[in-house]
Amino acid sequence: MLKKVDSGVLFMLGSALISALNGALTKILSEDISALEIVFFRNFIGVFIIFYALKHTAPKLTGGKIHMLFTRGLFGFMAMILFFYTITVIPLGEAITLNKTSPFFVTLFAYFLLHEHLNRRTLFALLIGFLGVVLIVKPFGMSFSYAHFLGILGGFFAAAAYTTIKKIKDIYDSRVIVLSFVGMGTLLPALLFLTAPFIHAPASLEFLFPKFILPNTLHVWLLIILMAFISTLSQWLLTKAYSASNLSIVGVVSYTNIPFAIGFGTLLGDNFPDTLTFLGILFIVLGGILVSKRQ
Repeated sequence: MLKKVDSGVLFMLGSALISALNGALTKILSEDISALEIVFFRNFIGVFIIFYALKHTAPKLTGGKIHMLFTRGLFGFMAMILFFYTITVIPLGEAITLNKTSPFFVTLFAYFLLHEHLNRRTLFALLIGFLGVVLIVKPFGMSFSYAHFLGILGGFFAAAAYTTIKKIKDIYDSRVIVLSFVGMGTLLPALLFLTAPFIHAPASLEFLFPKFILPNTLHVWLLIILMAFISTLSQWLLTKAYSASNLSIVGVVSYTNIPFAIGFGTLLGDNFPDTLTFLGILFIVLGGILVSKRQ
């Protein structure tokens, strides 16, 4: 049992480290291409990886709720583009922390949509997490930004995607579910690129309609390919972690990607979190740990 728990923790630590590295690569790539292009290329390569996996071993589950599969892909795309965009405009540690609010939204979805019970500890965890968000975004001070709101919205859509997975995980092969995610993450950006020349988007939505510029340097292409492969590796390690250990244990360990992200962000020139931001991060981690222990 100890060996299984230890392996799960190690898998999650690896996933958390690579996830933070993935965020750092996104920040580096944003100097040359838009967040939407990063999403497009990351998922475009992912489609080929998943197709290869499906060709190697055919799926056994028959499916049956195709609309839920498309919904999962849509929510996943929205979560990714908002997450990647916030990485490009606010410190990496803050962007990843705001994205980690998804467990709180998952809990609320479970209560309202899946009719799961909320006990006092869970309500306390939600309150702690909410206070953490307030400390980070500072809505009554000068540090509040639209990007912070989009970061929280990204956590909301990530939670919606996770909740959708829970509804279809027993009828669709996990690779098919991932394919719906990378497939929509390829098609939707392509449609946005095609319509961008004909749409005058407000400033708040310009990041969804950028001009497509094909990368013309080997450096950028190598970073894109590296990002696609380490993203796949991170997901594999994540799956192994949840398969090898207790959900509450690996759920807690998953929050190590926040200090990893702060470290990478500092190396890339981000300011170290101020006192309020640091307290907000601690509150969100504490709330997430309490929610994870409940789950």
